[in-house]
Amino acid sequence: MLQQVGVSNAQDVKAEGRSPEATAALAKANQLNQQAFQFFQEGQYQAAISPVEAALQIQQQILGDRHPDVASSLNNLALMYAFQGRYEQAEPLYLQALDLRKSLLGNHHPQVATSLNNLAGLYVSQGRYEKAEPMYLQALDLRKSLLGDRHPQVPVSLNNLAGLYLNQGRYEQAEPLYLQALDLRKSLLGDRHLDVASSLHHLAGLYMNQGRYEKAEPLILQALDLRKSLLGDRHLDVASSLNSLAALYIIHGRYEQAESFLIQAIDLRKSLLGDRDPNVASSLTSLAGLYMIHGRYEQAELLYLQALDLLKSLVGDRHSRVAFSLHNLAGLYTIQGRYEQAEPLYLQALDLRKSLLGDRHLKVASSLTSLATLYARQGRYEQAITSLTQGLNIEETNLTTNLELGAEAQKRDYIAILSHTTNEAISLHLQTLTTNHQSAQLALTTIFRRKGRILDVTSNSLATLRQNLTPADQQLLDKLADRTSQLSSLIYSPLIRTNPDQYRTTREALIQEVSELQSRLARRSTTFRQQIQPITLEAVQPIIPSNATLVEITRYKPFNLKAKESEQWGTPRYAAYLLTRDGKIAAVDLGEAASIDQLTAEFRAALQRPNTSAKSIGRKLDAAIMQPLRTKLGQDIKYLLISPDSHLNLIPFAALVDQDNRYLVESYEISYLTSGRDLLRLQPPETNPNTPVLLANPNYTTASNTIIATNPTTLNSTQRTADLTTLSFGPLPGTTAEAQAIAPKLKGVTLFTDTQATETAIKQIQSPRILHIATHGFFLQDLPQPQLQNSRGLLVFDDRAGGRPYFKPSLPIARPYNPNDNPLLRSGLALAGANSLNGGHKNSDGILTALEASQLNFRGTQLVVLSACETGVGDVANGEGVYGLRRAFTLAGAQTQMISLWKVSDAGTKDLMVRYYDKLLTDKKGRSQALLETQRELLKDPQYQHPYYWASFILSGNWKPLPKAP
Repeated sequence: MLQQVGVSNAQDVKAEGRSPEATAALAKANQLNQQAFQFFQEGQYQAAISPVEAALQIQQQILGDRHPDVASSLNNLALMYAFQGRYEQAEPLYLQALDLRKSLLGNHHPQVATSLNNLAGLYVSQGRYEKAEPMYLQALDLRKSLLGDRHPQVPVSLNNLAGLYLNQGRYEQAEPLYLQALDLRKSLLGDRHLDVASSLHHLAGLYMNQGRYEKAEPLILQALDLRKSLLGDRHLDVASSLNSLAALYIIHGRYEQAESFLIQAIDLRKSLLGDRDPNVASSLTSLAGLYMIHGRYEQAELLYLQALDLLKSLVGDRHSRVAFSLHNLAGLYTIQGRYEQAEPLYLQALDLRKSLLGDRHLKVASSLTSLATLYARQGRYEQAITSLTQGLNIEETNLTTNLELGAEAQKRDYIAILSHTTNEAISLHLQTLTTNHQSAQLALTTIFRRKGRILDVTSNSLATLRQNLTPADQQLLDKLADRTSQLSSLIYSPLIRTNPDQYRTTREALIQEVSELQSRLARRSTTFRQQIQPITLEAVQPIIPSNATLVEITRYKPFNLKAKESEQWGTPRYAAYLLTRDGKIAAVDLGEAASIDQLTAEFRAALQRPNTSAKSIGRKLDAAIMQPLRTKLGQDIKYLLISPDSHLNLIPFAALVDQDNRYLVESYEISYLTSGRDLLRLQPPETNPNTPVLLANPNYTTASNTIIATNPTTLNSTQRTADLTTLSFGPLPGTTAEAQAIAPKLKGVTLFTDTQATETAIKQIQSPRILHIATHGFFLQDLPQPQLQNSRGLLVFDDRAGGRPYFKPSLPIARPYNPNDNPLLRSGLALAGANSLNGGHKNSDGILTALEASQLNFRGTQLVVLSACETGVGDVANGEGVYGLRRAFTLAGAQTQMISLWKVSDAGTKDLMVRYYDKLLTDKKGRSQALLETQRELLKDPQYQHPYYWASFILSGNWKPLPKAP
């Protein structure tokens, strides 16, 4: 988008030797330019042309063609044409002005920067990005060198360059430029200035494109309020803000508000500019899209055609806005079944986008995936698969680029905007082409590329950074770990109750700093980036054991090709894809997710009641998710690599009951993955891990070198007030026996117990071969509290008959709800000093949160055993597994995690762990096989035969035997 840079006035109308008539004429030219500038500010671009043309004619007559003032008028006239979309008339004027200024003023002059900036803006409007970028960069460098870094023209250049990157989909390069421009403008102009509103508006547009809608809305509203208060209700900038707000509300399904804002924007633009303006066409297109959602097709078509005709007349046939209009009109015809009219429009839009934006732009992908839908509706399935494959490949390229940078929340938002094409690929196969092998391959490949992608990217980024660590990188990692610890400690801070405002301010500042540090580290890791090949089935297959099947479960929304716009997406369902080493694929739609999730919740509840049989509900859930798969597994398959999704991450498949009333543990060895793509990541790195570490039976009252408050409350009556500072953890005698039995089996083990079993001890560990932690674990349920005042909470540690104590929220936790809170803050482990939230060292409160654990350096660690309650649970994220300790230790670099799914028995856990290590270390069994044989033994033991005891722990990650210890 072009930026207003001001209309230049005549320089000096009193030059020596000039006649009074000439001086008067030049003064008149100056007045005309001032009049044009006023029209320009009011958005009356057509009215501004005549006075500029008149001023230019006067200047040329008196000053000749080669004068700086002539160049300024040429620039101004070009600006008026450009804002009207008359690009062919604007370009030669801009070029003349640029050449004149260079020849008269030299290459290093602020007015040369202005010409470069405006010409680049014209090229952006035409989609000629490769010509625009070097001009924007030149203009920015010139302004900085001539005017200094803190001149009002510098944020103009920053904003324009960011806009170019936004148009190209280079979001990570755009954001810091937009933020720099906003900060500069606020510091130079104050918070209440039109340029600040412009920066807010553009930054919101970037966040909209990234799917970061919660960050976009407040910025749009701020910009709208600023513009209204400074310009009044009837201004083009106000219309622009209304249009953006409407676009956001359409995404959120707030259609009535969106329609009202769009109509206001259209009326405003028409009244100020008349019907012939590209922005009027944009608003008409948005309104047409809204009508299409509601099935008001006749109204939608009329508006689409108006917008298309208007754009063609203003900007010509070869413009990205024209491509957008063609694409939308084709979408309407597709929904109506007017396929012969839709296809040529889609193809025109595709060709335009390729020529203007390049072959790898997301809008090109959008054209291809829309064409795939059209072909599928026509029954042209081969063409549909080809187009969808091409579109998904382009999206994969953009995913690779955009997920490598930015904080994790930003990655989640970005991948979410592409979820619809994941669903379309799965739906095309399962709902339409159930026997088509090519369609099955495409669906499974898409799942591999997207499921668990953020975990994969983030863990690889950290591993790459640590492998190529520089002092500067280490400093950043240390700072991130420090801020993460501060943020974790804040969750338990008395500030929640005593000073809510200070708590919010501190928390938001820490969240922002952690996010910025994550982004900086992500950018640093790309320095060492190697060419990443897209995931393929052919790459995954050879890693699957010969006697195993990969079971990839996915939760998806079915896409109905032939339904009207508002009814195309169905309710979520589960599906499973099976892949073997020889490349055979089988797939089953398992049914609606809601009913399976209900069975899952009932199953989890039954498993945690050792005095009640869980077989009945285990059989029902098996019938829903595993029985449909067994007919496709084959008789020789005894090993399952299961990648669950959504709530199925929280159950032990080994405790399901088959049609013969046998637990699956009796028939299969089972290991868990976040995604089939994990198989590529689980190849052991070339490292020499350190000796094992065992931490058990922390002294929850006292940490090393620290005196803690006396007289803690007893375990059965422990309470925690709203600030969580009175929580008391009781001793775990089973962990002492567990440590005594396991330690002799671990060669060279370092043992931390009692007051030495601290949070700091764990943070100082570097890549132990095995890490075993036996303590209290917890997961806090998400309990939103919009109002902090008068909110009270109670957390109880309840010692069920022989059970290992656990966190039980009985009332809402009194902490202000924040959708930006990292879910890893709500899972953790209790360590020495936890009862008084004093771990004995700086930023150590005795609670190791999952967020803190994710910052540990366990690259090369072969096994982490979390012998505690609920270490495998957390926030469930569709397609991304569980946000808890399991994810945290994966990010830290651990190859395998052994984790619990509920509140485990203290004595039973001790016996399970001792038997597991016997098989793992003495018998040299695989990490998964050792657990399988342990579970089968416990199943035969009358004391432990209920799955509450033997099914509580699952193994996630590398299932193979441990490499031989050095």
